[in-house]
Amino acid sequence: MMAQVTSTRPTRSGVTAARVCTIVGFVFAALAIVFFPPVFGLVAVILGVVAGSLGDRPLGWYAAAAGVAGAVLGMVLSALLLNAV
Repeated sequence: MMAQVTSTRPTRSGVTAARVCTIVGFVFAALAIVFFPPVFGLVAVILGVVAGSLGDRPLGWYAAAAGVAGAVLGMVLSALLLNAV
């Protein structure tokens, strides 16, 4: 039988699944600036939306927006670097 995490109740350390999704979403948004912007940006958006819908508002939505911004910024920087060579 598999355990299912559906509660927004804090655990002993006070960290919820929504907060973990938010933090990982921000990390992927930062990675999207440097590595594979469309992939990491999309993952950051998905994690941010999941976190926001699980109850980590507004940070979850900020993580989703950061994912979009990271993907766009990463693609712009990639285009600038490729055209500079």
